[in-house]
Formats: sequence, structure tokens, C-alpha cells
Amino acid sequence: MTQNKLINLCNITKSYGDTLVLDDLNLYIRENEFLTLLGPSGCGKTTTLRIIGGFENPDRGNVIFEGKDITKLPPNERQLNTVFQKYALFNHMTIAENIAFGLKIKKKSKAYIQDKIKYALKLVNLDGYENRMPNSLSGGQQQRIAIARAIVNEPKVLLLDEPLGALDLKLRQDMQYELIRLKNELGITFIYVTHDQEEALTMSDTIVVMNQGYIQQIGTPEDIYNEPQNAFVADFIGESNIIAATMVEDRLVNILGTNFPCVDTGFGRNKPVDVVIRPEDIDLVEPEEDIITGVVTSLIFKGVHYEMEVLANGHEWLVHSTDLSPVGSKVGIKVDPFDIQIMNKPESEDEQATEIVE
Repeated sequence: MTQNKLINLCNITKSYGDTLVLDDLNLYIRENEFLTLLGPSGCGKTTTLRIIGGFENPDRGNVIFEGKDITKLPPNERQLNTVFQKYALFNHMTIAENIAFGLKIKKKSKAYIQDKIKYALKLVNLDGYENRMPNSLSGGQQQRIAIARAIVNEPKVLLLDEPLGALDLKLRQDMQYELIRLKNELGITFIYVTHDQEEALTMSDTIVVMNQGYIQQIGTPEDIYNEPQNAFVADFIGESNIIAATMVEDRLVNILGTNFPCVDTGFGRNKPVDVVIRPEDIDLVEPEEDIITGVVTSLIFKGVHYEMEVLANGHEWLVHSTDLSPVGSKVGIKVDPFDIQIMNKPESEDEQATEIVE
């Protein structure tokens, strides 16, 4: 079933003083989608979220919601609710009063509000917490209350601005799965901002990778990880070996003076390209089985795998493997043709990726 386009950002440009934060950004968000805006600090992701929510006005461009232009609508008139990293709970109010705050402003009946409080607390697995005070709760519990307060207003879209950033690692991982469950149970659109690649890969239906006010790539987590469109995306999403190379011809690339079979076509003959090879896609074999030979120069145990650096053909290759090769050992490097990703060299550091995934 095709999802309807719920939000359309058209030619959004935003500056703060002389600093251009968003440059002619175009993006649409589907109904019932978990879409993540991912990128480093200053890339424009939070500004994009704030423009969707009505907390910022674009210098140019339009925000279209269900076919209507809402660019100039204030936040309280949009069918959106926002959950911030700082949960913004009212410490002088009980949990029930916090959750009911927006409903009271809308002048809902007492019976309606009580039903909604019970429903929301059950949804976030905090039954019976109505009379507790926020400062008696853990960080994860406070985050759940902030989400409960947002969802009782029945928004069509939930905006989440780095909501797990203040939590410790284990709690953050638990909340990732909670958010996936909530999204599936509520059937609403989630727009999530983070700089954490693992969060984005774990939770998202669609990831929008941003850098310097531009969209670099849009795709599923699998697309973004396995088929990065440029070196920035490859380097930002997980660890990568990114190596300057030459496309000899279709399905053959020269990396550091050695020809490797690959599956890519259409790059021309003897053209400079960038090659991306993920560390887990490199096989360390006996030297006689190799394409190229190197020496292990570094070894770190990471729990689920060993992280090694191998000096071969003058380049330090990053390798992840469950098999140990000691420092100083001679090894062969082997890469399956399907695991070699070829990319055009960008003309500039912040070259914009314009292809939108349908």
C-alpha cells in the first residue's frame, strides 16, 4: 500500500545573520512514517524540525501539510506535538496534571481527560504513576511522560528533537525499542532528529542525511549503510575504508595499484572515483589466497569482533573480524565484488545529493 505524502517542505531556506543554515531544502514525509533527520551539529536538522513545528519561520519556501500551506501557522494550530531533549515537565504538577495540561487548555471534559491519562500511561508502560511527581522519576520515565503528554493530544505527527540524548546507553537502547513500539501502536508519523547513527539505523523507516544545510542522501537504513551516495554519507554512517581509486572499466576498479573485480558499471574508463569498503566486508586470508598482502599493525578487542588495522599497498585498512590475526602477522586482503561500493568524486565538500527516494 502506497503511503500518502503528509508533509512537503518546498524550497526551504533559512539563515541566522550571515550563516546559511538551510539552502533550498526540499523534502516530503509520508503518512505513518518514522523519518529521521541525521547529521552532525550545525547541519540544519533541528532547524528543519523547528520549521515543521512552527517554532521558526523560513526565509523562503513553504511548509505544506495535507495539501494546505501552514508556513505561517503558529505551533498550537498545527496537528503536531514536539518532544524535546529537555523533557520540559512541570515539576510542581503531578504526572496526571502534566499529561492533562494540553487537554485542559482545549477545554476537554474531566471524564475525557481521565480516560486519556489512563490510556497514555498504559501506552508508555507507566500505569499507576498518576500521582507521582516528575522529580521522583528516572530520566527514562520522565521521557515516557513527555511522550505521553504529547500523544494525548492525538497529533498526526510527533516531532522528537534528540529525545534520548540525556539518557545513559542501556536506557537509550531500551527507549529506541519503546519508540518503535509506540509508533506502530499509534499509527502516526514520527519525525526524529539525532546525530547518533545507531539510533537512526535502529528505528527509522527513512533516514535523511544532512550536512551544511544540504540533504546528502535519503533512503532506508539498508540503502544508507550499504549504498552511500558520497564519501560524507559513507564516513558518517558507520566506519568505512574510503579510498581514492580509478575505474578501469565496467566491473573493474584499480585500488592502490591493484585491480579488483566489482559489480558497478557506467562510470566510464580510467575515471577517478572513490571506493567505499566496510570493515566487516574485508576477509583476512592466507597471503597466498589474497589479491593484496599486508601486515597487521593494530589490534583491539571490541567484544563482538576484533578491530584491526592492516598496512597494505601503503594504506591502513580498517578490518572487523571475529577471527584474530596478531599484530605483526602477514595476511591477505580479499573483498567480494558486491562489497565494493563505487562513488563519483564530489566536486565540492558539501556537494548536494538531489535524488529523492520514492
